Amino acid sequence: MKNRKLLLLGDEALALGALDAGLSGVYAYPGTPSTEITEYIQSHQGAKERGVHSHWSSNEKTAMEEALGMSFCGKRAMVCMKHVGMNVCADAFVNSAMTGVNGGLIVVAADDPSMHSSQNEQDSRFYSQFAFIPALEPSGQQEAYEMAAYALDFSERVQLPVMMRMVTRLCHSRAVVEQGDERPENTLSYPEKTRQWVLMPGNSRVRYREVLQLWESLKEESEKSPYNKYITGTDRSVGIVASGIAFNYLMENFPDGCPYNVVKISQYPLPEKMLQRLADESDRLLVIEDGQPFIEEKLRGVLPGAKKISGRLDGALPRTGELTPDAVAAAIGLKEAEHEKRCEMVVPRPPALCQGCGHRDVFHALNDVLAGYKDAKVFGDIGCYTLGWLSPFNAIDTVVDMGASITMAKGAADAGQHPAVAVIGDSTFTHSGMTGLLDAINENSPITVIISDNLTTGMTGGQDSQGTGKLEDICLGLGADPAHVRTIDSLPKNHDAMMALFKEEIDYPGLSVIVSRRECIQTARRHNSAKK
Repeated sequence: MKNRKLLLLGDEALALGALDAGLSGVYAYPGTPSTEITEYIQSHQGAKERGVHSHWSSNEKTAMEEALGMSFCGKRAMVCMKHVGMNVCADAFVNSAMTGVNGGLIVVAADDPSMHSSQNEQDSRFYSQFAFIPALEPSGQQEAYEMAAYALDFSERVQLPVMMRMVTRLCHSRAVVEQGDERPENTLSYPEKTRQWVLMPGNSRVRYREVLQLWESLKEESEKSPYNKYITGTDRSVGIVASGIAFNYLMENFPDGCPYNVVKISQYPLPEKMLQRLADESDRLLVIEDGQPFIEEKLRGVLPGAKKISGRLDGALPRTGELTPDAVAAAIGLKEAEHEKRCEMVVPRPPALCQGCGHRDVFHALNDVLAGYKDAKVFGDIGCYTLGWLSPFNAIDTVVDMGASITMAKGAADAGQHPAVAVIGDSTFTHSGMTGLLDAINENSPITVIISDNLTTGMTGGQDSQGTGKLEDICLGLGADPAHVRTIDSLPKNHDAMMALFKEEIDYPGLSVIVSRRECIQTARRHNSAKK
């Protein structure tokens, strides 16, 4: 396999690098732009032959804990999620620094600057800093491939998880990657320090001091990292700090070599000595990073009294949105004629539910029913059915995070709101809706929960849904009244029956669950093609 060249997405390059480094399991919940990492491993023939675990998890917290369990047994594991998934797995992620690892563990956080398919632009590097966990940030596909092995080795050497921060443009762009040698998987083994895996206060107080000392040594690791580099230029008028894909954008603007001093950052914590040298050898500093001004804010503490520091905070680069080569060129001061226009704006096409989608029939029926009520409120959730907020449906009043439809409907009902309707998808329900439903069941809250079941995780491309074929049983198992757990097929011909069912359960003064089921039109087409 050595020296084989492949054209890969950044996600695929990372996945292949982890497989070649002896990965035993990947754990994930689908979320753009991270989804293709797990999908690549699922379809990889070598991974199938080795029996590498690659089934989807119920949510990011369960994925993180499952990966930590594999690490406990000495095997190499990876957990993948989009940036908002870090919020879901934060409990386990932060505590994984306290337990440490046995087998190497990579935590992939795929950030989404410009919010192409996300609720916010949060930057996962803050989680790394908060948890005292080292982070890597590749600048290109080849580096993503190579970093996977480096991260697993590094994780086992320092006995900590390693975050791998990706961004949308790197995840979803392709480049040629040269594949290296394959390594065998680890054998089963157990931690030498078993005490720190039991996070009782007495154990954790001891471990926390160790983690703080380890963090200081990780700074020295960053100074000698092969992925952090000091590049000397001939023009000292500006020193540039470029992290991850931003370094790639910088080099695009200088095909013959950058004339300025540059510090390339791809491993955290920050290499403070390297940055101090840059400040000493440059008249001013420019920080280029895709995401929030994480490095820029840190520099103001690392380099007190330093010369002017520019970046996203002072407007040298846009404060929000995805970084581009053109934005980098403008920040450096290159004239428009000195670099080609790389991005052509096109008229955006508003997203819409597919023709033939069962969610459409749910919203049509729900709108017709709620027209008969004063001040009805519908609490939505994360999934393709979120598009029900748009015209022509205009059917949803709130969308906040995974699972919030049920809990917000309950809170609204507690405040006296009626009707309070929650609309949630099947995959989102098993991700984080079940606990909210349990709250509503325990208080028999007067809300109507509509689980719009399309038998898949439709928003991210049709991955398996953990609740397929089990939704009614789950609701009953949680304690819902069997008389008010109802099922109907969301078909145009059932419009009047759906209206009647919705109205009946909305008028019921307690908790009701309606499972409105119809297979996603996209996955149905694929299944029919496969049969043919």
